[in-house]
Amino acid sequence: MQRREFSLSAASVAAAATLGAAVLPTAAQAQAAAFKDGSDYLTLGKRAPVEASAGQVEVVEFFWYNCPHCNAFEPQFDAWAKKVPKDVSIRRAPVAFRPDFEPQQRLYFVLEGMGKVEELHKKVFYAIHVEKQSLNTAEQVAAWAEKQGIAKAKFVAMYNSFSVSTKVRKATQLQDAYAVDGVPALGIDGRYFTSGTQAQTLARALQVTDALIAQSRGKAK
Repeated sequence: MQRREFSLSAASVAAAATLGAAVLPTAAQAQAAAFKDGSDYLTLGKRAPVEASAGQVEVVEFFWYNCPHCNAFEPQFDAWAKKVPKDVSIRRAPVAFRPDFEPQQRLYFVLEGMGKVEELHKKVFYAIHVEKQSLNTAEQVAAWAEKQGIAKAKFVAMYNSFSVSTKVRKATQLQDAYAVDGVPALGIDGRYFTSGTQAQTLARALQVTDALIAQSRGKAK
């Protein structure tokens, strides 16, 4: 979903791109030469911040809960992420192309802070895209979280906390550092950017990501 489309309602956006299986890292290494900088992926002019430890290659998934493409991509990305080598660090970054995206950014970081991502991340997508719930305001996300068994007072306190505010600010800065122009998108090692649009399909974007992970190993941090 391209950034210019976010001025439209989610209902007007086309169905998600066709998804397929990602290749294994070993295959990605063999195919690395087939992916071209400037077409299949972009190399950043200035390295974006990374949080991964030394010796780790960080992959960031940029997403928006209301985005139908992100909803369709999430199961594939989740399956791929569970199979990456131990030297790959995965994190998610909810985007905010407009100020009204912030409640969902905060929702994700509250779930992360409470250790509830594994349990509830997919349920947010389900609530929006299957149950057609509106989760666009602080009040709406707090009410939804309460229905999931999270004490409302605890949720609201973390939602408004300094730590969540800091994570929101950093996530927005990170999307700008990667020059994210649509979601879902992937940032690799603070050096490279790809997406379904860039790589032609989301399945191919994961293949490109595998190749860029291999390419990033051993580079100076």
